[in-house]
Amino acid sequence: MDTVKFTQMKDGDREDYAFLTEHETEYAAGTADRLLTAMVELDKSLSGYKVTRLGHSLQAATRAWNAGADVDWVVSALLHDIGDIYAPYNHDEYAAAILRPFVREQCAWVVEKHGDFQLVYYGEHVGANPHKRHAFKGAAYFDDCAEFCEKWDQSSFDPDYSTRPLDFFAPLVREVFARKTYDPAVVRSGQREALSNAALARTRSAT
Repeated sequence: MDTVKFTQMKDGDREDYAFLTEHETEYAAGTADRLLTAMVELDKSLSGYKVTRLGHSLQAATRAWNAGADVDWVVSALLHDIGDIYAPYNHDEYAAAILRPFVREQCAWVVEKHGDFQLVYYGEHVGANPHKRHAFKGAAYFDDCAEFCEKWDQSSFDPDYSTRPLDFFAPLVREVFARKTYDPAVVRSGQREALSNAALARTRSAT
């Protein structure tokens, strides 16, 4: 069987859908590597900063790593702007949609909202509301998003910052995207993890 038998989905049978499920599972297993390829493509997106979009993403992830952040935070920092390629007007929602099945709810929420939170730094200069983040006051992850933006996002445009390469983060991306999707043990709805861990940061700095 090389293809399904049907030309309309309503005509498919169990054999057809078992065949498709096998193919879809095999294809999904390559998600991490496709994302890593897409990260390289970021260098063809928006320009004008002192670092490329890939450089910004790697710097954000490096700052997260250096802070002792866990793997969910590090991978979220790495991929937070991947939507710049295909969804420049809602890149945050795009990136969050990619991450949400595989990471903690906290991280997906922060990635989804970071665009609004970032406006505090430049909104007044472009005719946007710099206080847009205030709409989320009281949200469980408000402070986490504010910290994410302050420490890892808005600060990661420094060409002199010692940034780790994409290959360094590739095993972490593969680890995250090999997880069972929407696993409650991973999603951990309502639970928070700190963006930094001093003990782990010291261990990482020694390597």
